Amino acid sequence: MENKPLVVGNWKATKTIEETIDWVKKAKRGLEEAKKADIVLCAPFTSLPFLVSLFQDTNVKVGAQDVSKFKKGAYTGEVTVEMLDGLVSHCIVGHSERRKYFGETDDNVIEKVKLLLEFKITPILCVSDLNQLNSYIDRGKEIIENYDKIVFVYEPPNAISGGDAYRPDNPEDASKNAGLIGEKLGKKVVMLYGGSINSENVVSFFSKPNIDGGLVGQASTYPDEFVRIFDSIKLIGPK
Repeated sequence: MENKPLVVGNWKATKTIEETIDWVKKAKRGLEEAKKADIVLCAPFTSLPFLVSLFQDTNVKVGAQDVSKFKKGAYTGEVTVEMLDGLVSHCIVGHSERRKYFGETDDNVIEKVKLLLEFKITPILCVSDLNQLNSYIDRGKEIIENYDKIVFVYEPPNAISGGDAYRPDNPEDASKNAGLIGEKLGKKVVMLYGGSINSENVVSFFSKPNIDGGLVGQASTYPDEFVRIFDSIKLIGPK
């Protein structure tokens, strides 16, 4: 059976509801025809119900970009896992931007992973390096015990496309580091690479042995470019 790469689009803090609907109009046909990859779109909370409706009965799954570390209660402004239950299939946790701008800690991330697993929402867990993975493992046995229910992302912070300067890893280094993270877990895990993936470099990353797909940031916000990523994926042969 063919192992398809998993492509997770991360829109970050972009897209009004109107822009969300326009994006789907431009990208929907191309994504529905993308048979060589599995697709998850992680959008802002305000866009999620619209994406779920517009991609109903298609191959495109919908995910959240974050979730509260609290299950429920008097936490004004929080979006809890119970609110996401039945709405999304996946949720990004531990993204380096959450750490940089919002002071998120490893303990916060582990609490979120626990809640997502409880509600059978797949955590997309970002890991910057082996030190951070060691911290996750030391603080949360759930990471090891549920490795097969978690999507791992090797996400070096310097490679994330955003407002500052960024530099993606070269594919060989990305594959090596992703492999080391997998070896540390001692299991065969789903391992994505997150770091400025686009239609021009996706083949060079996804063809490497330790990379099972990618977390796509800036490129996913442009419908034409996101669809082109899947056109490029067709060029990847079996590993």
